[in-house]
Amino acid sequence: MVQRRHNYDLAMPPPPPPATGSHFVVCGDNPLAYRIARELTRRYGEDVVVLLADKLRNHGPQIAALAGVTVWEHAGLTDEALADAGVASARAMALVGPDDLANFHAALRAQELNPDLRLVVAAYNRRLGDHISGFLRDCTVLSRSQLAAPALVAAALGEIAPSHVRLAGRTLYVAKRSDGLSGQVLCGLTVPDDPGEITRLVAPEDLDDSVDLVLAVADGTPRDPLARQRHPVRSALRMITRLLWNKFGLVFGVLLALAIIGFTLLGVAGHTPSDVIYLGIMDMTGSALTETKDHGAEKLAQVLLTADGMALLPLVTAIIVGARLTGRIRSEPRPRGGHVIVVGGGEVGTRVAGGLHDLGFDVVLIDQNPAARGVPVARNLGLPVVIGDAPSERVLRRAGVDSAIALISATSNDIVNLETAMQARAMRGDDLRIVLRLFDDDLARRVSETLGNVVSRSVSYLAAPAFAVAMLEHKVLRTIPVGRHVLVIADVRVEPGSDIAGRPLADLERDRLSRVLALAERGTPRFDWSPRRDRRLVAGDRVIVLATRAGLSTFLAGNRPQVTTP
Repeated sequence: MVQRRHNYDLAMPPPPPPATGSHFVVCGDNPLAYRIARELTRRYGEDVVVLLADKLRNHGPQIAALAGVTVWEHAGLTDEALADAGVASARAMALVGPDDLANFHAALRAQELNPDLRLVVAAYNRRLGDHISGFLRDCTVLSRSQLAAPALVAAALGEIAPSHVRLAGRTLYVAKRSDGLSGQVLCGLTVPDDPGEITRLVAPEDLDDSVDLVLAVADGTPRDPLARQRHPVRSALRMITRLLWNKFGLVFGVLLALAIIGFTLLGVAGHTPSDVIYLGIMDMTGSALTETKDHGAEKLAQVLLTADGMALLPLVTAIIVGARLTGRIRSEPRPRGGHVIVVGGGEVGTRVAGGLHDLGFDVVLIDQNPAARGVPVARNLGLPVVIGDAPSERVLRRAGVDSAIALISATSNDIVNLETAMQARAMRGDDLRIVLRLFDDDLARRVSETLGNVVSRSVSYLAAPAFAVAMLEHKVLRTIPVGRHVLVIADVRVEPGSDIAGRPLADLERDRLSRVLALAERGTPRFDWSPRRDRRLVAGDRVIVLATRAGLSTFLAGNRPQVTTP
């Protein structure tokens, strides 16, 4: 059902929205808005009202065609538009438009109309997004790239579902205790095979043989997925090749060989070892005394060593100056093989590269823009960076496509991603696992079905379920599938007078249905990932909680925001 309200047609009162209460409002006309509306109507059977500028533009036609969706057309998210959408009686509203300021402004307007409204906001500016929730009573701020990155990483590694998430600059992942974890273990997981049974969360100090899975913080411990497949001779040849093609390696190797020849000739001329060293050093520094009576070998040694020293000293000076100016001797580190190539240094690509690095995989980043956000991030992590056009065969070879285990093309351009995949496939065949970020959902599906060992993913498709769950439940940031069970990660702010205020963490975790992973004390923006279990929560504290759906209710029940009346 589509309804239009023009700003110039104010004489006629608008018909009331068909959803008269307990419905959901989605603001936006992009693929994410379409996916959220589709998720709410088809999966959860909810009534949805969508606010957009024009139902004939962008994803408006697809949204309007969804059963159970009512569309209102408004040029902006004004008070009038929110009233038409029935915000005063709605359960939750998602703001996923491209303008962060417009989303924030609309969220403030909506909160005035409905103080109990649950707000879910898509943040494109990370720093603004971190602060938005502090202005609103019940607001969850989500990043599409942050939600989609784990699924792209999982697809590249051949995992069925992502078992890791990235929160507050840390990557959390589910692993077996037998994997030899070196990072910090946050809790153990006892996951029954029967979906009707309950998953339990076990404190690290209570782990025993019955606990097989754990949630840990990835610390970047290197992984070598190709260690069993590498041939030692080929590995040695690759290493020698990389050394020779180093910026200074070839020149330095030639000069070193000449120096060795010169020292050898001095020995052949009959000098003692100590004299060989003395005369050789003097020759290389240009301090040798020439003598016409010297033998031919000694004369040749003097010529080689003197010329060698004249070339070697400027080379050493260049290395030292370059190291002082750039902080490193080589222009860029080079891929070692068994790595993952990430194409695109934007928001999604940066998060994908960071997650892979945290999980211990070698990564090479490709971007044609040296000022892209991910380039300095990758260099700070010591990751190789290739600046150039990703579909180019030369660029892909520089990135080590011949020895990579996977390629993730995550630029914001479908054509670039598809062309990169085709070029990489032509160079490696089906041997390379390729993951594409595609905005067109239908194209993504058809590419996955047609091309072998190529996985296509849409960011909106990956992010929409989390937005829908956040609209249905308070403060849910992520979901982690473990076997046939799903755990949720929530960010909960302790409200004045709530049931959890004044209670120690150990008391809240007693039933083993939830675990407080991190705590930010009132007035402190940073989270402590090792909070004391006897710490009593106070109003204004924030906690990141891993829980079952039942366990999350302990933190949400009685923790409704306190509304003050004038």
